[in-house]
Amino acid sequence: MAHILRALDGEPQGLSLSQLAKRVDLPRSSVHRIVTALSAEGLLAAASPNGRVMLGPEIGRLAAGRREFWRELRPYMERLFYLLGETVDCSVLDGDHVRFVDQIPGRHRLRAVSVVGSSFPLHSTANGKAILAELSAEELARLLPGRLKRYTDNTITSPGVLTRELARIREAGVAFDHEEHTIGISAAGIALRDPSGDFAALTVPMPTQRFAGNEDEVAAALRDVKRDVEATFGFTGS
Repeated sequence: MAHILRALDGEPQGLSLSQLAKRVDLPRSSVHRIVTALSAEGLLAAASPNGRVMLGPEIGRLAAGRREFWRELRPYMERLFYLLGETVDCSVLDGDHVRFVDQIPGRHRLRAVSVVGSSFPLHSTANGKAILAELSAEELARLLPGRLKRYTDNTITSPGVLTRELARIREAGVAFDHEEHTIGISAAGIALRDPSGDFAALTVPMPTQRFAGNEDEVAAALRDVKRDVEATFGFTGS
């Protein structure tokens, strides 16, 4: 259902069922059933007499009363910080980048710190790849550039290699950045999506020399947090 709502975001004239089916890569019959259910709840509305639909009035009311999902993740960031003693970042999907919205700096003098508000590419960061692994093929095609920019010698620039990496992330539940964006910095991250479809990612970045000996511990802590967040909010990340 979230795919349908996101596809209609920014479409004031609405879309036909055929257009929606193409956007979300689902059979038209499946889209029809979902649209019917969402319309019954006021989340979708008719946009034209010939069957086009658009976001309904209930969306605005829900948005006005809903706190941003990433703000609800602060206790889980604190848990990771107290457990690991490392920097913990929270970021959100912002167009074709990830944007840092919150951070707890690590205890170590030598630590990884990013400026809150700054944006980073999706294909070369742990938070970005974690989010990419949750997206449909159509969403990936829309967000990823035709040419993947190289930031370091470790950056994935081959679409085929990135596809295989995202499959590994889906299976493992954790994404890694092994100096793929910045030399000397490695990270692990998880992606979380709330029931309305908003994405957030939690990442633990650190100097590579320290990450190499703590990778398994960091990954395990992130998986535990992912499981607990999903259980608390009543949804799954995939």
